Amino acid sequence: MAKTIYILNGPNLNLLGSREPEIYGHETLADIEARARAAAKSHGLELVFRQSNLEGELVTWIQEARTEAAALILNAGAYTHTSVAILDALKTLEIPAIELHLSNPHRRESFRQHSYVALGSTGVIAGFGPRGYELAVDAAAGLIG
Repeated sequence: MAKTIYILNGPNLNLLGSREPEIYGHETLADIEARARAAAKSHGLELVFRQSNLEGELVTWIQEARTEAAALILNAGAYTHTSVAILDALKTLEIPAIELHLSNPHRRESFRQHSYVALGSTGVIAGFGPRGYELAVDAAAGLIG
């Protein structure tokens, strides 16, 4: 049975392609999912790819990943900077967790420069646009062996 990576996407990422394309680009979340699936397939990995605007739903999926996934990739969107609940869920994981951002939060508003998610993550990938998802899958594959 192939190992599974969970990729979870937070609020407003369902609007990619039309939301602030000067920051996030023109690719849709479906385009990004296709790229991530191709990367996972190249490593012989399965992928669960989800998006929610609801903080609690993301927490539930992180908890699910504890038993169902070999690694977690999380683009928590704005919850990155606000959610202690997501941090607490990440701290329960015994699998690698990668924080992911399309843009580089450190080049943006000061409130985006603090990450609760980073405190519960193995590593961070930021600023590479949609390519970041492929980089995150590659990194997760390396971490799970």
